[in-house]
Amino acid sequence: MSLLRIAHSYLEHLERSRGLSENSLNAYRKDILQFVAFVDEQRVDTLGEVDAELARSWVWSLAESGMAGSSLRRKVSALKGFTAWLAREGHTEGDIGIRVRAPGASRSLPRVLTRHHMEEIFRSLQTHADTGDPVASRDLAIIEVLYASALRVSELVGLDLQGVDLDGRTLRVVGKGNKERMVPLGTPAATALGAYLDHARDALLEGGESSVVFLSTRGKPMGQRSVYEVVARLLADIPGVGPLGPHTLRHTAATHLLDGGADLRSVQELLGHASLGTTQIYTHVSNERLTQAYQQAHPRA
Repeated sequence: MSLLRIAHSYLEHLERSRGLSENSLNAYRKDILQFVAFVDEQRVDTLGEVDAELARSWVWSLAESGMAGSSLRRKVSALKGFTAWLAREGHTEGDIGIRVRAPGASRSLPRVLTRHHMEEIFRSLQTHADTGDPVASRDLAIIEVLYASALRVSELVGLDLQGVDLDGRTLRVVGKGNKERMVPLGTPAATALGAYLDHARDALLEGGESSVVFLSTRGKPMGQRSVYEVVARLLADIPGVGPLGPHTLRHTAATHLLDGGADLRSVQELLGHASLGTTQIYTHVSNERLTQAYQQAHPRA
């Protein structure tokens, strides 16, 4: 049974058993169907692939869109009710939403990695890619592209071969609201992506057909969950607090750009934020890093 049909069963359950007003039912319907649409966008094939990481990613995508805290908390509440019901009805193994939380009013971000940490990650990935392992080559390209272009994970898995311009070092990505934008691709990222496309991708495709850039070991388009697993595994040993995943690299890229002197408007365009206010949270992260460095290094701090 599809997640959409199950969602409609849940909404019918709410209508029968909760005695909710029409307005409340409409709000639940809107929130739950929005989550279902998000899951569908991630190319999730089975209900078993709907997990906590996917639920958290939906919440982070809402936060990144600049959604008001009250609306975000309502959607998380609706999601948690749905996931609890899924577990009770035996559709999932356990409640995938039990640890999902709405970001606080301060919109705290996942940790920001240092340049040193990024260099260590790239060195390790390059060493493995040099062995000729197609999966290692793919993973190197994924991390390079996520960091170089600060993509959302949904944008990464949606990359199409026709949107890749290695000569011009740009990518055409489809962001929120199906809005297309062009993003730059640094030289190391273009090199890693080119090596993957020239050699490793065909090995993963195994004679099949697909126009999607990043493929699984079965030759199918990678889903968001698979990318999360790749990134989380690579970042597992990095010290610090906060969740680990593709968002970590997006936040790291944005913060490093601001640390390096990029103007806020340019970072906004790179990230695909509709509102400058959403991008401004990275100035807080950058300022906090500056304050920390000052306190550690200045003799009269």
